[in-house]
Amino acid sequence: MPTKTRPFDPAAYLESEEAIAAYLTDALDSNDPGFIADAIGVVARARGMTRVAREAGLSRESLYRTLGQDGNPELSTLLRVLGALGLRLSIRPATG
Repeated sequence: MPTKTRPFDPAAYLESEEAIAAYLTDALDSNDPGFIADAIGVVARARGMTRVAREAGLSRESLYRTLGQDGNPELSTLLRVLGALGLRLSIRPATG
């Protein structure tokens, strides 16, 4: 009998502020814009995409499109989404 598998969804594991912060920090450390946008989208799904879109003043469809692997969000959109998620960006010196 073949083994049944399900697609992995990281949103299912983002249940605490600490988990979300660690996930997004890892995404930012990758320096990959597509991965970063997708990671923010995963966090938005974990929090409820409809609620996040409403609080950010965006349509749910545009939020999915913008925060996908191929998305390229503008900084203003990114800041609105992060604000709706109760998050903010901070800057630290690069090490190493």
